Amino acid sequence: MTTTDERADAPPGGGGPRGPGTEPSLAAAVRAVSGVTLLSRIGGLARDVILARLFGVTALNSAFLAAFAIPNMFRRLFGEGALAAAFLPEYTDATGKNPREAGELASLTIAALGVVTSAITVAAEVVLLVLLLTLPADPARALSLKLIMVMLPFMPLICAVAILAAMLQVHGRFGPAATGPLVLNGFIIATGAFYLLTGREAGEGVAYVLGAATVLSGATQGVWFAWLLRGKVRWTLAWGAARERARRMLRRFGPVVIGLGTLQAAALIDTLIAMWPIWVGPTVAGVAYPLDEGSNTVLTLTQRLYQFPLGVFGIAVATAVFPMLARTSGDGERFAATLRRGLRLSLFIGLPASVGLALVRADAVAVLYSGGERGFSADDLMRASAVLLGYATGVWAFGLNHVLTRAFYARGDTTTPMRVSLLCVGINLALNLALIWPLAEAGLSWATSIAAAVQCVVLGRLCRTRLGVAALDAPTVMGGVRMIAAALAMAAVVGMVVLLAPTPGGWLGHAVRLVIAAGVGAGAYAALARLGRLPELQWLLARGK
Repeated sequence: MTTTDERADAPPGGGGPRGPGTEPSLAAAVRAVSGVTLLSRIGGLARDVILARLFGVTALNSAFLAAFAIPNMFRRLFGEGALAAAFLPEYTDATGKNPREAGELASLTIAALGVVTSAITVAAEVVLLVLLLTLPADPARALSLKLIMVMLPFMPLICAVAILAAMLQVHGRFGPAATGPLVLNGFIIATGAFYLLTGREAGEGVAYVLGAATVLSGATQGVWFAWLLRGKVRWTLAWGAARERARRMLRRFGPVVIGLGTLQAAALIDTLIAMWPIWVGPTVAGVAYPLDEGSNTVLTLTQRLYQFPLGVFGIAVATAVFPMLARTSGDGERFAATLRRGLRLSLFIGLPASVGLALVRADAVAVLYSGGERGFSADDLMRASAVLLGYATGVWAFGLNHVLTRAFYARGDTTTPMRVSLLCVGINLALNLALIWPLAEAGLSWATSIAAAVQCVVLGRLCRTRLGVAALDAPTVMGGVRMIAAALAMAAVVGMVVLLAPTPGGWLGHAVRLVIAAGVGAGAYAALARLGRLPELQWLLARGK
């Protein structure tokens, strides 16, 4: 829930300038989002463990995970991505100046989003049905297409939920806004646990039931967020006063949807690359394909591990800083200070996460996915560990990119991030096609991290020329150098623990070594930050002004 400090700093309605209390409220917002997101990420890991136990590294699991990913691609595009980026600055401004107009803008946005996403869903269902009826018979491919059809209605529901969450953030309800994944994970965990505990065979029927539970969770999230917004938004069908704001929002939306659409197309291509053995066949141009039917399972389930620290802390910083950047967009000095603080907080968390995850990768995948009748085999664990190493190297860049992109959005510049994303998608795709042959699934993770690092550098340099703000001033650079030194020292400590600890003899051995290494690493980094007087640690812990 929203903390007392957040309420004290927030003006009525959450809009307008905050005055000198902006910096502490950023830390409070990060803590609120991180706390709830931590629970949701734990739930996400539990969900993936259940899926691994139910289906294993199989074509069925790959098909389910691909079907689950497709509506979420649209969520990132239409919901929390492009539309939220265009909507939030206008809604923030309207909330501070004219709450009635803010209600009209919110009503118009939700209505238009519902119409567009529902139309896309119907069209996609028709196309999938045609493919099912016309393509040569193939059980694995048919199952995959049917699962996509079952889960596609999740898309319009979760897109609306993302806009409702953005509205909650503007009203200072950062913690409640992050509870949506808790609902989703709860539905899937409860359903999957029922089949595990009753010992029923997990076949295609179970996958369809889990798909239906996913859709039901989307409807539940929508009702929950609408209830949380009661008294804060006046829903209406009279949209006249908000039309000018809606037009400005659409002008911003266009470039963002192109940029993010390209990113989501790239994500879809990644899925296609991983799903090629199921959707197309075991060869390409007569040459044996380097991936197999379980590749999408290995890739997708391993992604959750790097997304854990990114979601709990990295995206939490960006989520909390976005409304604050929007509020200070007209004040160059406060805008720059908020951006730099967001970047430093993100890097303070992202660097040790990258280093630590790379060092404990083997134990992490073994603890989560080994064991049971359908758990990962030794070969599967080696593949997952290689994939995680590639993703781990880019955690710091993923977090910084979220903050940098929101800085451009807050100033109304949606074109620059679009162009940078187009460049990086091209780099990512080229690396994907080149690296899967020598590295298999790990090639996809390395390509993603390299492209993210390029994006981070380019966006950082463009802040000065496009926004008139230097993302890195002298204190920020020195702070980054000190963080790198602390992360390297932590790496030496954790590396010694991993090397000196006995070789794990089973699940318990991996679990013990993982807990010790993670605890020692976190303690060492915190101690080094305190000894080195890194202010970021105090920023995160500070409560008063």
